[in-house]
Amino acid sequence: MSDIDTPASTVTGTHPVGELLGVAAERAVPVVRAIPDDQLTAPTPCADYDVRELVDHLFHVVVQFQALAAKKPADFSSTPDHVGAGPDWRERFAEETERLVAAWSATGAEEGTTGAMGLPARTVGCMVLLDLTVHAWDLARATGQEYRADPAATGVLHALGEAVAELAPTARKMGVFADPVPVPEEASDFERLLGDTGRDPSWSRP
Repeated sequence: MSDIDTPASTVTGTHPVGELLGVAAERAVPVVRAIPDDQLTAPTPCADYDVRELVDHLFHVVVQFQALAAKKPADFSSTPDHVGAGPDWRERFAEETERLVAAWSATGAEEGTTGAMGLPARTVGCMVLLDLTVHAWDLARATGQEYRADPAATGVLHALGEAVAELAPTARKMGVFADPVPVPEEASDFERLLGDTGRDPSWSRP
C-alpha cells in the first residue's frame, strides 16, 4: 500500500489509529505465531505470494510503517528475508507489531503528512491497518486457521471501509488491488471489504 499516490486523501474516523492497530494486532499476531514451518510454501489468496513471502512482506510493512508514524522516510525498495533470519521470526514479528502500535499511538502520529507522497498521516496509518487486517486473513486462510472478523464496535471495519473506498481506484491502477470480487448480498461487512480489495472471501487452499 505504500506506493499509492492519493494526495487529496482524507480518511476520517473517531477511533485513533493506534487503538485500531491494537485491535488488528490482537488478531494478526496469533495467526502468524501459529503458522507451521511445513506451510511456508503454501499458496495464499494473494496470488503473487506464498506464505513465507507474504509473512516477509507483512513483516516489512510493519517495520517501515513505524518510521512513517514518526514522519521519517521508509524504504520499500526491497523486502528482507525476515523468516530466514532466524527461527524466532514469529516472536520478532510480534515485537515489531507491538512497536507499530506504539508508534501510531504516540502524540502527533496522526497529525500532518508523512511518506514520500506527502499523504495525510491518518490515511497512511489506515494503509498499514488494512495490511495488518487483510494479510492476517490471507495467512489464516492459507494455513487452515480461523480468522475472527473484527466486531463493528471497535471501528476497524468502518475505518477500513472508508480507506478502501478512497484508495481503491488508484490502488487498482497500480496493481496493488486486484479487480473487486463480487460477494453475495448477504455477505458480511468483512467479506465485502475482502471483495473490494480483490479477494475472494470463499478462497480455500487447493
